[in-house]
Amino acid sequence: MSKPVIVVEDDPFTRLIQIALDPTTPEERVKGFTDFMAHDEPDFAGWIARVRNGSANIVPAEVRLVGSEDDMRANLKDAVAVVTESLRVGADDLAAGGKLQVVQKFGTGLRNIDADACAKKGVKVLTLRRRANISCAEHFFALMLTLARRMETISGLVTAKRIKDAGITLRPFDRRHTPGGNFPRIGGLKALNESTIGILGFGEIGKEIALRAKAFGMRVLYHQRTRAPEAEERESGATYVSLPTLMAESDWIAPQVPTLPSTRNLIGRDELSRMKPGACIVNVANAPIVNREALMEALRAGRLGGVAMDIHYQEPVADDDELLSFGNVVLTPRMAGSPRHNGLKDFEQLITGLAREIRL
Repeated sequence: MSKPVIVVEDDPFTRLIQIALDPTTPEERVKGFTDFMAHDEPDFAGWIARVRNGSANIVPAEVRLVGSEDDMRANLKDAVAVVTESLRVGADDLAAGGKLQVVQKFGTGLRNIDADACAKKGVKVLTLRRRANISCAEHFFALMLTLARRMETISGLVTAKRIKDAGITLRPFDRRHTPGGNFPRIGGLKALNESTIGILGFGEIGKEIALRAKAFGMRVLYHQRTRAPEAEERESGATYVSLPTLMAESDWIAPQVPTLPSTRNLIGRDELSRMKPGACIVNVANAPIVNREALMEALRAGRLGGVAMDIHYQEPVADDDELLSFGNVVLTPRMAGSPRHNGLKDFEQLITGLAREIRL
């Protein structure tokens, strides 16, 4: 029996499908991922074995990685499944893939998949709510709360000596009359409740952020080229506004557009000048969305309440990067999607889900 053909949109993470299912995967790639996973999953070989055991009916498979819609269509003739994140799958693609049984979206949004055409052809459409996206939203809130509660400043300020070493004079409150909270007298804290968050790009991570912002009692604004369906707005409590309105009314800005030439410098001097004094930017998506020079000017001028970034203009960041000199800037080393178990669980679920649906 010939090996099942699975066409997969090429992405650094979707290559895990190739590693798990296709024994012809170059050993160099397997070694690269073994090293990439080691600090969270030291038994990567065991993960591969477990996934293969749970999808035995499609192992071994021929996994074809494709980088464009034309490339995808050219490889669909013998395919039983296609896995896509952004590549569009329409009626013409289904016609080219006469053996297709499953279209797997690497995510939940079906804007790039003609679900009606799939239904007419009897092709099952599968989705996946990605744990890595949820983790990105969690890390976004960790950064936002760090800025809001000034965690970088107050961590450890619980002893008289530490308070003094921080340059703060400890003056106890008169407890005969007052409460004793915030005994180091740290000012400048922000509340998320009743503040406004502006999400630029309402993709899957943007929606995960919106759901959590709603739970915090925040007003949620969003902007992107195409307005989201009303049901998605209602679920997340988000309101569609123009980009100028989003920049002007938000206390927190969340750039969440994809990494494309068209999104580079999307937030520049004009956009930053519209922000409220003291508003903050939290970026876990793509550093060049925000023009670096404009961002530095706004920080030097003291117009921004803070900046938190998990992705950077240069990685690793240079020791003398000026961003490191600001007390209201929080930088983390691209941790949003971690731990690696998020991605491994995502792909174990995706691959075993394909195996349940494919009939050979």
